[in-house]
Amino acid sequence: MKVLIQRVSHASVVVDGEKTGAIGEGILALVGIEKHDNKDVLQRMCNKLLSYRIFSDQEGKMNLSLKDTGGGLLAISQFTLAANTNKGLRPSFSSASPPSEAEPLFNQFIEQLQAQHSQVATGKFAADMKVSLLNDGPVTFLLEL
Repeated sequence: MKVLIQRVSHASVVVDGEKTGAIGEGILALVGIEKHDNKDVLQRMCNKLLSYRIFSDQEGKMNLSLKDTGGGLLAISQFTLAANTNKGLRPSFSSASPPSEAEPLFNQFIEQLQAQHSQVATGKFAADMKVSLLNDGPVTFLLEL
């Protein structure tokens, strides 16, 4: 599982002309589900994502997590994160979980996040989504399990 996180001032997602999710300050998380992912991986990533310290404390150091700040979380499914880009000029998606397996896992991941954090928004799995954001910093990290 790979999750690309960005600290944002605000972010939103539009599907078929309709805004399906929006947050103020918080994290935009692009979520890639891989073939080996399971419920244990989802739970570990959920804990890591919500506890990852990317927000500044009073001294300007990244010591605060989303749990600490209570900010928003916009989670977007993005299978392209599972691409292998080591060879050639075209990505290989052989390590990405097939949509029929990835969608239930992504939905479980969202449910776990919502059970532990009050402000969770999302787009629509496998849809053509338009994501807007204002990256704060910029601060961007790739979380992998």
